[in-house]
Amino acid sequence: MKRQKFQHLVLAVGLAGALFASAAVAADEIAIPLRDQDVQAAGIETKPVEKSSGSDELVAPGVVAVPPQQLRMVAAPAAGLVETILVSPDEEVKEGDPIATLKSSELIEAQRSFLQAAADAALATEKLRRDEQLYKERIIAERRLLVTRAEAAQARSLLDERGQLLALDGMSEQAIETLRKERKLGAALTVRAPVSGVILARHATVGDRVMAAAPLVTIARLKPIWVNLQIPTGRAAALDRTDKVVLPSHGVEGKLIRIGRTVDPATQSVTAVAEFSPGKSPIRPGQAVQAILRIKGTGGTLWRVPADAVVHYRDKDWVFLRSADGFRAVPVALVSETPQSASIQGPLSAADQVATRGMLTLLAELAAKDPSAK
Repeated sequence: MKRQKFQHLVLAVGLAGALFASAAVAADEIAIPLRDQDVQAAGIETKPVEKSSGSDELVAPGVVAVPPQQLRMVAAPAAGLVETILVSPDEEVKEGDPIATLKSSELIEAQRSFLQAAADAALATEKLRRDEQLYKERIIAERRLLVTRAEAAQARSLLDERGQLLALDGMSEQAIETLRKERKLGAALTVRAPVSGVILARHATVGDRVMAAAPLVTIARLKPIWVNLQIPTGRAAALDRTDKVVLPSHGVEGKLIRIGRTVDPATQSVTAVAEFSPGKSPIRPGQAVQAILRIKGTGGTLWRVPADAVVHYRDKDWVFLRSADGFRAVPVALVSETPQSASIQGPLSAADQVATRGMLTLLAELAAKDPSAK
């Protein structure tokens, strides 16, 4: 007897749960009663919903950009006069190619200091050799030998420092060694490309007097390249399921590598970064493009409807389904969209008809019937 009562109790609880869930769904849907003549007068048209495949698309605008780690600013190694600029914007250069020549008085002073340090180091080395010999013959004390060794080490350190400064001024090791041997000062300085790439911008012109570290040119490596995509915040939830990104006008495919965590207050969009290896396709920095994001399905049933059928109201996406006494406003999850169609998830069936025109009338009726708006 107790077992039978327990079974009845379980059945009652299950029925109550089912009724509660049904009521919750019904509460989400809002009935909009309309007569047929009112539907015709408002110009409301409907189209059947279609079952979508397991993946869909999202079309988004973007701008081509160079990854920051592939940008290299070439600066003047020393203050001086820009004598020649040997490259132009969009010109390809290889590592070591000459970019510009400078006339620098600072370079002359740095060379003079280097030659002075080289002479002092040679003198200290010779003094150390002599004192070591005198110490072996017990002519001088050990203390004098230690002082001489310290002076020689200090002279070598100073020479190394002056050599490093010449290297920072743009002189090669071979040029520094030639200076040491020939002791001939020169004011001309050739600035060379530190990496291979394309001249993205030129910041100096012939005849400019520039300070040390003043920018001369910007070099960019264009493979791979990025596209910064602007995704509306309402569509950003689908980005985690992006399979690949396509630039249809260039015929290249890439991948999504970064999804922004902040929203642009002006456009209410999230920036997503896609990476491409353009190959022979001319994708240029600063170019505006349109990208298609291939989005995987979420595992549930996807329905395809015309893009005009989905409206946004009170932080939700809605569609209006035809019913016997008018329409039903049904909240849905917008998975992706293109200018022509949208993929949604929600309590729809293959027999449903969705409104595609006369949306202002239906939105006004939804606002009037929505209990949460009162």
